[in-house]
Amino acid sequence: MAQMTLNVEKTVIPDGGKRAYVTFLAGNKDYWMGVVGLAKGLRKVNSAYPLVVATLPDVPEEHRQILVAQGCIIRDIEPVHPPENQTGYSMAYYVINYSKLRIWEFVEYERMIYLDGDIQVFSNIDHLFDAPRGYLYAVKDCFCEISWSKSPQYKIGYCQQCPEKVTWPVESLGSPPPVYFNAGMLVFEPNLVSYEDLLRVVQITTPTLFAEQDFLNMYFRDIYKPIPSTYNLVLAMLWRHPEHVDLDQISVVHYCANGSKPWRYNGAEEHMDREDIKMLVKKWWEIYEDTSLDYKYFVESDSKPNPIIAPLASKESVGDVLTNLAPSAA
Repeated sequence: MAQMTLNVEKTVIPDGGKRAYVTFLAGNKDYWMGVVGLAKGLRKVNSAYPLVVATLPDVPEEHRQILVAQGCIIRDIEPVHPPENQTGYSMAYYVINYSKLRIWEFVEYERMIYLDGDIQVFSNIDHLFDAPRGYLYAVKDCFCEISWSKSPQYKIGYCQQCPEKVTWPVESLGSPPPVYFNAGMLVFEPNLVSYEDLLRVVQITTPTLFAEQDFLNMYFRDIYKPIPSTYNLVLAMLWRHPEHVDLDQISVVHYCANGSKPWRYNGAEEHMDREDIKMLVKKWWEIYEDTSLDYKYFVESDSKPNPIIAPLASKESVGDVLTNLAPSAA
């Protein structure tokens, strides 16, 4: 399969304009490991831009220290609470994801690329910052997994990844739905007007199954531009649409399938015993455990290492992060 590339025109960055990657972190569980892996992955591919972490108040100080030690820029945000949902979400934890709307407030950056914490970058994607301005770029989602079972797309077997297999029944369901993106990877422009309007509109919008992803699809419908799936490979594509996947050409892998989080992986869930899944999990761990990618090796310093820098958890000691931490200098 030939590599698909995004045609972009070089844009002039306004005076003082800055760019950054951004991710989101909430809670006191193990998702910080994904963010560390992402930070190291961006260093491995020689990205020129920093990783900002939009962090909710419930992220423990110990986890924040680990991220700072890995070169991340911590940006505290407050939760965004949507209207009460009477029908429930596809996944209960989706409700907290509305807080991702806060990243549109980060106007100290003229352009950002958002990446979920369960994403890894395997080749440099900095060129996406040069895509023509005024649009939101993201990868089309797949409707074939059971999590979509309540949607009309799933019920009729329609997927925008292969629309020729099951055509949309216009006679019974009306016009086809707009192209729908996965919100785990976004190229966007922070803007205070957009930010304030996002927070206003979300309060008068009834939440739906896929929470903020549905909302962002609705809100940015008119300026959304699809980009190739190489920039956000949702793992279900491996078994749902293998004809569209060439792993040698994939730049970004999204470990969002049930059981695929590398730091929790045990191979027990459905599809997780596939050799391609095992290979991708192994590649994530190779980056995470590569000490040469630690931030302290990428900066010049005449001082001794900061005592808050602690060994990262290994596959054998994921639950021991707090006990592994060295005492704070304070």
